[in-house]
Amino acid sequence: EAYKMGFWIYMLLMDLLIPLIMLGFGWYFSKGGPRDINGVFGYRTSMSMKNGETWEFAHRHCGKIWRVWGLVMAPLSAVPMLFALGKGEDAVGTVGGIVCGVQLIVLIGSIFPTERALKRNFDEEGRRR
Repeated sequence: EAYKMGFWIYMLLMDLLIPLIMLGFGWYFSKGGPRDINGVFGYRTSMSMKNGETWEFAHRHCGKIWRVWGLVMAPLSAVPMLFALGKGEDAVGTVGGIVCGVQLIVLIGSIFPTERALKRNFDEEGRRR
């Protein structure tokens, strides 16, 4: 019984990781993100890496999305886990995995509105429209 509760707590914490990371990096990115364009850390797409202005714009835009969705997903991630409370390992693992999958879709999905905003505000060369 204690093991089941421990596994449930572990899965809940794991399912809160992505929303909390989105909140933290969303805050950091909305302030402009990494100063220098680099291939290791930050919102890195061919459009965002055109120049300093596209780099900062992409981070600010994506940061706003991540802050909002991190706030929305944190409580919404906990709710399904409440339904798995007291259930077996398989049920808790399945619910936790589904929650994580949905979170990843939202996380990766943030690329699309950010890229659209970049294309609306900058031409193919990265010059502001």
